[in-house]
Amino acid sequence: MKARAIAFYLPQYHPIPENDQWWGKGFTEWTNVAKAKPLFRGHWQPRLPADLGFYDLRVPEIREQQAELARYAGIEGFCYWHYWFGNGKRALERIFNEVVESGKPDFPFCLAWANESWTGRWHGLDSEIIFEQKYPGKKDYESHFYALLPAFKDPRYIEVDGKKLFIIYRPEEIPDLSEFINLWNKYALNNGFSGFFFVSANINFYNQKNNLLDGAFPRYLFDTMTRLPCNRLSKLIVKLGIFSGRRWSRICPKPFRCSYADFVDKWISKSLEENIFPCIFPNWDNTPRCQKNGTVLVDCTPQLFKILFESELEKILHRPFERRVIFIKSWNEWAEGNYLEPDQVYGKQYLDVMREILHSPTGI
Repeated sequence: MKARAIAFYLPQYHPIPENDQWWGKGFTEWTNVAKAKPLFRGHWQPRLPADLGFYDLRVPEIREQQAELARYAGIEGFCYWHYWFGNGKRALERIFNEVVESGKPDFPFCLAWANESWTGRWHGLDSEIIFEQKYPGKKDYESHFYALLPAFKDPRYIEVDGKKLFIIYRPEEIPDLSEFINLWNKYALNNGFSGFFFVSANINFYNQKNNLLDGAFPRYLFDTMTRLPCNRLSKLIVKLGIFSGRRWSRICPKPFRCSYADFVDKWISKSLEENIFPCIFPNWDNTPRCQKNGTVLVDCTPQLFKILFESELEKILHRPFERRVIFIKSWNEWAEGNYLEPDQVYGKQYLDVMREILHSPTGI
């Protein structure tokens, strides 16, 4: 393989009591996907799955088929979103627990801690708190670690430089961040492994808080960073200076949108700092969740994704293979219009692009 491609994986494709209570009986990610409607001329909605259909992740055969497709594309493993709200409160843990306990699929994995409160913003209810993210302190950090210890000890768990790869989505929200990281590394050593390779998913955290983005990365806290724009994508687009198409304003009752081609063109022109793992996304349209408050990258195609992928890969080919990591956001975020899984328009073409690039023996 040319690089270590790791795809973020959303487990919200099975009912849980909290979602039943808030959004209606049987709610899953598919609920918003299936009912999405076009909001402007040429808007591609709904986006519908192909090969795997409207799956339920409680079915082990689906998880095996996902791993088979990812392996075909050259993806090294899945990075499962993990939810721990403090005081032992978790959500959507069933699927990952079954993966660990069953040993199947035989496909590598790691974890990303989505450490933010669950609110009703996906349905226009910003002030409504479903789960509040809390940080009770040392005892909770210890409970958190030991709840995940079976996963960390699993031979499938992805490592970088001999350490367990662990992504933190909102590091700026952790009030005693250094204590958390030091404690987890201590617990790791006490349990027979070398510690954690911590990744900050918020690249702006250091720029805003510590002014350490350029050349002075605090390695005692994080080993590296990546950029997960998620619901801040519109701000990133404005920062990149992409003004083609209709610009967004707070009084305009339509989604923020820009051309994916323009985004790719701006993105590939940016240099990549040596201490950053790139993160790319094949498509984006979170209007199924956010409706008119969403963001849309218009006219995404596998051909444009190929240009983006090749460019970002070229920026890291000089690195040792162990650190030649590239994140893909995401494997299956269908309600963000952000996925690699086959759909009814492009089929497996995004996976074919990855396979072509990652498996080619010479050049890019």
